[in-house]
Amino acid sequence: MKADNGAVKTDTQFSVFLANKPKVLAHLCQRLADERINLLAMSMMDAAEHGVLRLVAENADETRAALADLDLRTAETSVLIATLPHKPGALADVVERLSDSHIGVNYAYCTTGVSGGKTLGVFHVTDIKKATQILTERKPKRKSAATARRPARARR
Repeated sequence: MKADNGAVKTDTQFSVFLANKPKVLAHLCQRLADERINLLAMSMMDAAEHGVLRLVAENADETRAALADLDLRTAETSVLIATLPHKPGALADVVERLSDSHIGVNYAYCTTGVSGGKTLGVFHVTDIKKATQILTERKPKRKSAATARRPARARR
């Protein structure tokens, strides 16, 4: 994967628990902006009483300090970050390689990419050390069985 698609590394993900009220997310985002913290990826999910914002930033120490000043409940987790080509099948390749090695993906989210560009995949996996090793190994590009059997669909 490394040779074709880019870097594979571990990083710190922050989970921030936010009240479902107007301006709470805006206040957090403005604080990160004021501290010049660049986000690499983020995901927001809601529950009945609060939302969970998961984010990965360029500098974990600076992010930790900015979040501490906001007095919000946070948790830190190690996640796997993989640079992927922005094309169909890139995510399928990653999760298939992980599952073939009996590594579970607890959750994942991706950034959006640009046509012909790259995207980042963030993966919370059951064995981060083994997953990093598996995804760093050089593998020949695989041809999807479904792609080989049928022609591409016409775009509407």
